[in-house]
Amino acid sequence: METLTRFLLTVLKLISAVIRAQRKGAGSIFKSHTHHRKGAAKLRALDYGERNGYLKGVVTEIVHDPGRGAPLARVSFRHAFRYQKQKELFVAAEGMYTGQFLYCGKKASLMVGNVLPLGSVPEGAVICKVEHKVGDYAIAISHNPDNGTTR
Repeated sequence: METLTRFLLTVLKLISAVIRAQRKGAGSIFKSHTHHRKGAAKLRALDYGERNGYLKGVVTEIVHDPGRGAPLARVSFRHAFRYQKQKELFVAAEGMYTGQFLYCGKKASLMVGNVLPLGSVPEGAVICKVEHKVGDYAIAISHNPDNGTTR
């Protein structure tokens, strides 16, 4: 009876064990798999062109970033000083597409994907990339030029 019980326990242990191929891909429980990520999504560094006018860029591709719920847009701008392209990663707004022209700066028009300072956004416009939860958005209610504040 004792050998039968021991046999059943070893069979149950073998059935419930995780096989080697599954253990290999699991990774550590203390580290996240970050080596597949595409990069940090940031807005352009504010320079003279953005403060006084606008810069034109082209969306080269929309990419999926593992570990992030939203897709990323890879945008290429012409470098301000050198004869080369400058690539940036933005969080893609809903409605952006490959080949779309993006404008970043104070005098950029109000369209999907364009980057404007909050003071240049007209009242009542929907603003993205400021949400706390997925799907939230902000609406510009009013501007106070005396204080330089926007609600």
